[in-house]
Amino acid sequence: MKAMILAAGRGERMRPLTDSIPKPLLMVGGKPLIQWHIEALQAAGFTELVINHAWLGAQIESQLGDGAQWGVNITYSPEGEYALETGGGIFRALPLLQAEEDEAFLVINADVLTDIDFRQLPTRIEGLAHLLLVSNPAHHPQGDFALKDENVSSTGESLLTFSGIGIYHAQLFAACQEGAFPLAPLLRRAMQQGLVSGQWHQGMWLDVGTKERLQYANTVLR
Repeated sequence: MKAMILAAGRGERMRPLTDSIPKPLLMVGGKPLIQWHIEALQAAGFTELVINHAWLGAQIESQLGDGAQWGVNITYSPEGEYALETGGGIFRALPLLQAEEDEAFLVINADVLTDIDFRQLPTRIEGLAHLLLVSNPAHHPQGDFALKDENVSSTGESLLTFSGIGIYHAQLFAACQEGAFPLAPLLRRAMQQGLVSGQWHQGMWLDVGTKERLQYANTVLR
């Protein structure tokens, strides 16, 4: 199974930090945020990685190179000056993500920090997606999706937060076309068909999406 790290976001809420540095390269705990993912993926046996980029993407390629220093092979999916959003970014990278037609792939938001052991995720899925959900953080108390008996739905009594980590099948994007579009509507349609499974990670998870949460992440890691 291959893994993709979503690294194309502009990082508006991080400005002015991200005016000259792409958000995935911001330092957290003494190393770039994206490096935490690369090392965790390599430790879990993922050696074929795809990274998309847009804003200041050349810096990401220059700093990470081909991934050899971490024992992985990195392929890049450039999106130009403007990012294609989550759904559009994954769709463009599909030719890089599938070694076999029926093979699923792992996708991770670059701007989260977690202690998940990626070996705890399934290597094959029955439906179109498998989502990692977490307890609702203070900045997102309403949650996103409900989890019951490993099935994920868009409504329920107690909603959890989508971690930005999921396993997807290319068929999730079967009706899509090149361009910018979000991932959430695709997931909700698949949920209506009962084709989305999930699990609840109760360990450490941080959305490093603002300057305040970046500072908090550094505090946690220290």
